[in-house]
Amino acid sequence: MALDNPDKLFRIGHRQRLRQKFINGQLAEYELLELVLSFVIPRRDVRPLAHGLIAKFGSIYQILTAPLPDLINYPGIGQNTAVFLKAIAQLMISGCKFQLTDQPVFRDEKAFRNYCVLMLSGKANEELHVMYLDSTLRLLADDLHSIGTSDWSPVYPREILKRALDLSARSVVLLHNHPTPGLCFSDADIDITKEVATLLTSCGIELYDHYLVSGGVLYSARNLFLLK
Repeated sequence: MALDNPDKLFRIGHRQRLRQKFINGQLAEYELLELVLSFVIPRRDVRPLAHGLIAKFGSIYQILTAPLPDLINYPGIGQNTAVFLKAIAQLMISGCKFQLTDQPVFRDEKAFRNYCVLMLSGKANEELHVMYLDSTLRLLADDLHSIGTSDWSPVYPREILKRALDLSARSVVLLHNHPTPGLCFSDADIDITKEVATLLTSCGIELYDHYLVSGGVLYSARNLFLLK
């Protein structure tokens, strides 16, 4: 009787050990990524792939927020695995969003930051989202207001005001991204922030803050004293 392939036996045993280490809460970051990859790439040793991805992108968080084309084009990944990883990121976004609707948005600052960064990191073009909050700062709606180019996205202040009035919102939060890492608020960003704030204030609605995601960092216009 022929013996089973030793590599296959090792791979099966290794993955069983990974699962047990996960149950015991003992996995290192690269091992967690390896375990995840093993479910979508079951017939290959994915240890080199896990190490390579972390070396390339920096961390599991950065892998999940990387642009889909960057993941697809990484050697050994392909479309199926890339979509699988981005689906995990989408599940994380949904979980964070539930926390924002279940309690005041800023009660859990980590959940809020994760939601914003996961949603907007890795985008090739600028997106503007508008969050509408009730009097207790719970999330009423998070609307994708516009998608622009690599360095600009359109803003329609009167549409923001109309939507806020329709929802009986008491506060509004602006959120957009800069696809180029390391870029903070531009002069145009500051000008439109002031314009939206003035229009909302005229109807008794507060512009609570304007957030920016750039290079995996969440910036606050209020904390930078750009919003009075």
